[in-house]
Amino acid sequence: MARKAASAPIDPSEVEETIVDVDVATEMEGSFLEYAYSVIYSRALPDARDGMKPVQRRILYQMADMGLRPDRAHVKSARVVGEVMGKLHPHGDSAIYDALVRLAQPFSLRLPLVDGHGNFGSLDDGPAAARYTEARPAASSLAMTTGLDEDVVDFVPNYDNKLTQPEVLPAAIPNLLVNGASGIAVGMATNMAPHNLVEVVGAARHLLQNPDATLDDLMRFVPGPDLPSGGKIVGLDGVRDAYRTGRGTFRTRATAKIESITPRRKGIVVTELPYLVGPEKIKEKIKEGVQNKKLSGISDFSDLTDRTHGMRLVIEVKNGFNPEAVLEQLYRYTPLEDSFGINNVALVEGQPRTLGLRELVQVWVDHRVDVVRRRSEFRLAKRKDRLHLVEGLLLAIVDIDEVIQVIRSSDDAATARTRLETVFDLSEAQATYILDLQLRRLTKFSRIELEKEQAELLEEIARLEEILGDPAVLKAVVAGEMDDVARAYGTPRRTILLDSAGGSVGSAAGAARAKASAVPLEVPDSPCHALLSVTGLLARTSDADELVREGRRAAHDAVRAAVTTTARGEVGLLTSAGRVLRLSVLDLPALPPTDGPPSLSGGVPLSEIVSLDKDESPITLVSLSDDAAPLAIGTRLGVVKRVAPGDVPRGDEWDVIRLKDGDVVVGAAPADDVDEVAFVTSDANILHYAAELVRPQGRTAAGMAGVKLAAGAEVVAFGVVEASVRDLARVVTIAGSAGALPGTQSGSAKVTPYELYPSKGRATGGVRAQRFVRGEDALIGAWVGQGPPRAVGSGGQPLDLPADDDRRDGSGTPLGSTVAGIG
Repeated sequence: MARKAASAPIDPSEVEETIVDVDVATEMEGSFLEYAYSVIYSRALPDARDGMKPVQRRILYQMADMGLRPDRAHVKSARVVGEVMGKLHPHGDSAIYDALVRLAQPFSLRLPLVDGHGNFGSLDDGPAAARYTEARPAASSLAMTTGLDEDVVDFVPNYDNKLTQPEVLPAAIPNLLVNGASGIAVGMATNMAPHNLVEVVGAARHLLQNPDATLDDLMRFVPGPDLPSGGKIVGLDGVRDAYRTGRGTFRTRATAKIESITPRRKGIVVTELPYLVGPEKIKEKIKEGVQNKKLSGISDFSDLTDRTHGMRLVIEVKNGFNPEAVLEQLYRYTPLEDSFGINNVALVEGQPRTLGLRELVQVWVDHRVDVVRRRSEFRLAKRKDRLHLVEGLLLAIVDIDEVIQVIRSSDDAATARTRLETVFDLSEAQATYILDLQLRRLTKFSRIELEKEQAELLEEIARLEEILGDPAVLKAVVAGEMDDVARAYGTPRRTILLDSAGGSVGSAAGAARAKASAVPLEVPDSPCHALLSVTGLLARTSDADELVREGRRAAHDAVRAAVTTTARGEVGLLTSAGRVLRLSVLDLPALPPTDGPPSLSGGVPLSEIVSLDKDESPITLVSLSDDAAPLAIGTRLGVVKRVAPGDVPRGDEWDVIRLKDGDVVVGAAPADDVDEVAFVTSDANILHYAAELVRPQGRTAAGMAGVKLAAGAEVVAFGVVEASVRDLARVVTIAGSAGALPGTQSGSAKVTPYELYPSKGRATGGVRAQRFVRGEDALIGAWVGQGPPRAVGSGGQPLDLPADDDRRDGSGTPLGSTVAGIG
């Protein structure tokens, strides 16, 4: 009967209906706005403070909450995804795993935050399923999450209000600039390029100490993006536009060089690709270009990439075709040259904004100042609470017999606590702590430990109060932590920045310029100069007068060495290992004639012409002519040598000096008998004397004593001053701290006329060239040569040097940027 009653039909008259009329347009508008709001703020756009989208932030926080560490074992990626999905992220597992994979890919992020174990995909293939891969936090992720337990950021409820999660991470790393970001929201999108951590930290420290710093000031530290895959950035106008307005476009170009594939055939070897471009995409476009006749002269394509040698794509060129012309076609018609559009959109105080470089750095600097301030307040409160308990315990130990008597004569714990507060004038917290005291803490040794802890707490409290009371001290702490991060996780720049390299991809004007600049089959053997720039670019002038034209200065970079030669001639490259490598001038790109200042950015990186050993660096270019002046060489341990002219073997490389263990060449230049050689040492001494005091020797000789070095000192610069331009010669010295990380300090510079320093005999100690001030103990850079000297940064950008100083032993003028070299 009950079953029949339950299944009986319901009388419609007994049901009350409620129907609400809703305008469809209004409902659609409201629903769409809610959806757009959710996508913009909870999914697609990163926060400008930590540079993370919500899913990325939740992954790092949950991994830290799970106890995963870089020095512990990996766990299944599916476990991390499940924890994040179940506790923090109200979306599917595929979205979480995709974000986890990107955090672990070294070709996607400049500084990966997850250490992946297994197949995490490539530029052409996706990753394995989450059940097959394993993950743990990378060492750099600790800098993103350290301090979460010290109230440095606000916590907000998760999606079901049962747990909490950080609103933003402490982010000791400027993640948004270092790793970039990409995302598509509703009505807006973001696409940010990765940068070099050391450069961004340098800009942040400068902005922290100089709040009125301009964009040009910051670009001395951050000249351009630094992509994970390396390659080149061609054309910096778009980068500057992006740094100024938040939007801009630049071109990325693969790193390629011409090599002999077989004894009778040459090919193009690609070792670095544009950002996010995979080998399969290159292969597909080359095949398509050959089929539709856009590309010619290509006979084969091989992908020889492996874990040992890294990226290596070999494009074989048919006989009879110029490899340089084929490479130019590949740049025009394949993704070997690609464009990257910057659109710096991020959330600032909950609102999406388009930010330039200065705004991006400022947001992170303000966030770090707030994090350190909140952390200091938290630690100060903890130290004061602990000091309060320690002081109460010390009072109890002094009169412990009476304390025990009070406790024993009390009926219960509450009465004992109240009596302790009254008798010994203690607080409730102190009395409770004494009641919980273990008898073993009553020893004499425990009292000594408590007194020591009391002194340490008082010292820490004073330091924390100083940080919170003085903004300058707070900034110093923030700057110090920035330096620690750069030192721990910073790596050298991978991407080469070039001002220009021909016309635009796909444009009619660019095609015309490419056709006009095509390398001919026969290059005339006309006079020219072979050039080596300060940043390691090789080039040749298009005519002999280009370099020596009166009043000309390079618009980009500075010349380290110039050798007069011919277009089909040969020159030598002297390295710090004391060997000379033979170079064909024809392999060096010719700088186009121009009415304005020539730009050395059209040169080719040294690594594309020759292969140097580890820790080996270029010193200068030398002439291989028999009638050239003897080559004067100076080493770090103070040895000098003049190599007799005409002693040139037939091989591709040879030694010109026999170096002792630990010694390297620091400078070299041609020197006739009437010229002078000069040494500058790390303890700020300069010694110069006539070159005729150094007799020419053969290639196998080890040289002779050139300068007397003090204990712990070494030679930092060696140069030759020609007798005809002695009055134009200048000495540049840059002082700093010998213990600082190279490239992180600017130092103080001094420019002095060379004639102010008296000449002395060979192998003597010289005279002082600069006086050290507080914080300086060594020369971190020096240069001697024909003035005016020109300093450049790591990206080739010009840097200002102080005016001439007639004080022979004066102190330097602080620099605003780190000097990479002088020419």
